[in-house]
This record gives sequence, structure tokens and C-alpha cells, in this order.
Amino acid sequence: MDNNKLTYLIKYLLAERPEISADIPQTADEKFRLYRSLVNTRPAMKADSEYLAAEEDFLKKMTAEKGITDISQLVPYEKNIYLWQGDITTLRCGAIVNAANSGMTGCWHPCHSCIDNCIHTFAGVGLRYECAQLMEAQGHDEPTGSAKITSAYALPCQYVIHTVGPIVSGHLTDDHCRLLKSCYSSCLELAEQKGIKSIAFCCISTGVFGFPQKEAAEIAVSTVREFVKSHDIEVIFNVFSDRDFEIYRKLLG
Repeated sequence: MDNNKLTYLIKYLLAERPEISADIPQTADEKFRLYRSLVNTRPAMKADSEYLAAEEDFLKKMTAEKGITDISQLVPYEKNIYLWQGDITTLRCGAIVNAANSGMTGCWHPCHSCIDNCIHTFAGVGLRYECAQLMEAQGHDEPTGSAKITSAYALPCQYVIHTVGPIVSGHLTDDHCRLLKSCYSSCLELAEQKGIKSIAFCCISTGVFGFPQKEAAEIAVSTVREFVKSHDIEVIFNVFSDRDFEIYRKLLG
């Protein structure tokens, strides 16, 4: 981790928001936590070119240190379908899918562990700004089950496709299932329209949105299987937990 560059980034972010009073920590981990908190709570606005170049260089080097996995390194479970357990922000492929909220500008909770937060953190502040521009042009919240595409900025993938999954707060309904299927279909169709040849899906809606993991995986696998029958695209199911890995492994086995 480049401590000097990280210090520069923090000083820039603090100078933008004089209402925030914070001492820059000495340790690298604490320093990055402050940087991430500032990025997570930063309004969707332009940053100058010097900051953006420094941030992109810093984040790309940090991701490289974590280790980048290229789709060419993976072995398919079925024709054009892969299962991979790991950090989606380190995956090099055509597009990764972000499980977004209806506001579409990322997670605003400092250092939250959700995928929306992770993707926006390691892409850089340009991603929130682009998302905000899309939402301003649209004029309303993103509907559940649809999809939007943006650049990937400092991430190793080429694009990020954002989709809003259904929230399950009680019993699972047919409408929840229909909307989740629509998330996968919308992302796949958008990827095809843009000529994207590989896409990595996270486990949409199974975190704080409360969709049962097994049922969500069944919908994901059946929707993707049907799509790849007639389209030239490679699909990665990206999981983080051991439980999700086992659910998908059994479905794809």
C-alpha cells in the first residue's frame, strides 16, 4: 500500500469537506479505513483530474496486491458457466454485477461489508458520480429487476452492471421470485446489447435484502442456463460464503 499516495487522497477528501475534523492515522489499515469512510460518505460530485489519476493508480495497485483472477484461469462447471468463490472486485472479466439499492449511488454507510460498498470503494469516486448522472437523467428511483451499466474505473473488469433485487421482509412470494429472475435476465440482456462476452453475478438479494439463499440460487442458475443456450456469453457465479458455494456446487453438479 502506497502510504504517501493514500495520505494525499485523504487530505484531498478532507479539504473538500471542512466540516469533517479528523486526524490522519499512522497505521496503514487505519488510514485506509478513514479513506474508505470518506469515499463512502462523499457526495456524488466531480473530482479534479489529479486526484482521479492518483486514486486510480492507488486502487489498481491495491487490487493487484490482493491478486487478480482472470476468467481464463477458471474451469467451467458446465459449458460457459463457472463458479468462483472470492472477492468480485478482484475479478477480471467483461462485467461484474453490483447488487445495488434503488438510489443507485452506492452504499453510504462507512466501511459497510455489502457488495455495493465494496464495488464503489475499489472502483473509486467516479463510479458514484456516473451513477448519480444516470439517476438524474432518469428522474426516479431504479425499478426492481432492471439494470444499468457504467464504466468500471479502477476495477479490473471492463464494466459494472447494477441491478436492484427484491427485498424479502416476510414470506417469499411469486412476485419476489419473478423480480429476482428479472434481475438476472435484465443484466444478461444488457450485457448482450453491449457486446460483453463474460459476466460475473454476485448472489443478488441474499444479503440484507433477505432472499433465501437456496431459492435465489435456483432462480439464478435456471435463468442463466436458459440464456446461455442461445447466446454466446460466459457467466460466472461469484460467491463469498462457503454455504453459497455448496448450494451452487450442488445445483451445477
